[in-house]
Amino acid sequence: MTDGDRTGRVGQVGIYLKRLFRIFIHEKDWKVLPMAGLIAFIVAYVVGTNMFVNMEGTLIGALAFVCVCIWNGLFNSIQVVCRERDIIKREHRTGMHISSYIVAHMIYQAFLCVMQVIISLMVYRLMGVHFLQSGAITGNFVMDMGITLFLITYASDMLALMCSCIVQTTTMAMTVMPFVLIIQLVFSGVAFPLRGSPAKIANGTISKWGIYAVCSESDYNSLPSTALYSAIRKFSAMPGIKEISQAIQKNNMQAQLGVLAGKYLQVPAYSFSGRTVLKDWLILVLFSLLYAAIGTIALEFIDHDKR
Repeated sequence: MTDGDRTGRVGQVGIYLKRLFRIFIHEKDWKVLPMAGLIAFIVAYVVGTNMFVNMEGTLIGALAFVCVCIWNGLFNSIQVVCRERDIIKREHRTGMHISSYIVAHMIYQAFLCVMQVIISLMVYRLMGVHFLQSGAITGNFVMDMGITLFLITYASDMLALMCSCIVQTTTMAMTVMPFVLIIQLVFSGVAFPLRGSPAKIANGTISKWGIYAVCSESDYNSLPSTALYSAIRKFSAMPGIKEISQAIQKNNMQAQLGVLAGKYLQVPAYSFSGRTVLKDWLILVLFSLLYAAIGTIALEFIDHDKR
């Protein structure tokens, strides 16, 4: 930046923001948008039938939705800083403010995340995913879900931006990315049951609070469960169980059984209330700010880079 010494922090944000949007148009950064649509299509094709219809389908679907958001966010910015580290170092020495550079990226990445969420929601709708009629916060389910998916994607984006600020090469960034994704998956609490120390570690993951928010907004605790009826059908060949299965089918009691089972599988953290969802949203916002702050601090030491 040749005029770095004469341009203030706010002015520098504008300069870098314009450059980022030029990159979006001319260097095909827009490719992340159709990719988001493709991933959403795959997820909706696999889990869309039971999503927001029963407890089991909603929980698995919530994990899939969150994984889509985390993947999109990580892929957005995992290389954006480390691939131009030499340029940043040179411009920092001529007056560039690291905070302005990071803020410009935060605004630009927010734009990408919003577009990805809009595309994903459109795909989910077109694929026939069952959406509820009302939301816990705004009263509109699509709006509430859109905000949640944005916050998950953006927090993941800021996590990747932080990693990109810390590592020094794109190779290292792409090496770190799978580990970050695996940690989010393992400690989500859905794929594997967590107790003791792992449960405490999960409190520091985006995936846990993202799944909490999605399940809360989907009114998880009021949905029926297929667990009991599925178990009865699985063991229907056993003496005594077969008669029970036949009686349930004869009297069309599957729905009643689902409601009964659902009452015993409710999760307090998934309660359909504005207070619960707002808490989850706040945690995701704090994650985003924390990651951005750490990334800024790490990049402030770029002049000491010994590469």
